[in-house]
Amino acid sequence: MKVVIVGAGSVGSSIARELLAHKHEILLIDLKPEVIGRSGLRGARWLVGDACELSTLQDARLEDADVVVSATGDDKVNLVVSLLAKTEFGVGRTVGRVNNPKNDWMFNDSWGVDVAVNTPQLMTALVEEAVEIGDIVRLLTLQTGVASIVEFTVPHDSHVIGSTVGGIDWPEDATLVAILRDHAPITPTRDDVLDGGDELFFVTTIAAEDGLRALLSPGSDDGQEPRDDAAEAADQSAEDDGFDG
Repeated sequence: MKVVIVGAGSVGSSIARELLAHKHEILLIDLKPEVIGRSGLRGARWLVGDACELSTLQDARLEDADVVVSATGDDKVNLVVSLLAKTEFGVGRTVGRVNNPKNDWMFNDSWGVDVAVNTPQLMTALVEEAVEIGDIVRLLTLQTGVASIVEFTVPHDSHVIGSTVGGIDWPEDATLVAILRDHAPITPTRDDVLDGGDELFFVTTIAAEDGLRALLSPGSDDGQEPRDDAAEAADQSAEDDGFDG
C-alpha cells in the first residue's frame, strides 16, 4: 500500500515508522529538509516542499496514493491537503489530524476528510476507558458526525452477563466487532457468552450510541436472552400437553 504522509514531526514520523514496519510504501512531505536526517526513518521516500501547493502534490504523484495522511500541527494545512487529495487527485482514503478540538466539526467529507483523528480527544477517551466501567466510551469518530468506534466494559454485576451475542437485540445501526477478554481479542459469534470484565467494541452511528447506552445500562433487560425457571417450565408443560394431544 502506498501512503503519503504530510508532516514529518513526531506524529507523522511515528505513523511512518509503524507503517514501514508493516512493509508499506511511505512518502513523507515536509517543508524542512533537516527533518530527513533527524527522523531516523529508513526505507521512506522524502519530498521537501509545501504540501498546500498543487505542484508539490503533483511531484508526489498523489494520484497513485492509496491513503493520504495529513499529520501537521496546523489544522488549516491538514484541511487543505485533504481537500486537494480528494478533489484534485481522487485519493481513496484521507486521514486528517485535528490539533484544536474546536476545529473538529470541519474535519468531514465536505473538506475531503474520511477519518478525523483528534489526538487530545483520543487520549481523553483512553483515560475514560480505563475508569468508566459500565458506560459507553467513544474512542474514535469516523467521517465526523456519521459513525464512531465505541467501547463498553461489562461490569461484573451487569444484566448482560450470561447472555449470548446472538440473544441480545442490539440497536440496528450498532455492530459488535470485537470482544477483548483477558487481554486477548475475540471475533464475536452469535454463540459467544458475555462475561463481566469483557470489553466490547462497536462500530455505530452517532445516533445509535444512545440506544446502545440504554440497552447496556444497569436496570435494562430489553432484548436479553436469559429466562427464569418458571417461564422455561411453562414452555415445557405446553410442549408436553401438545404431545399428549
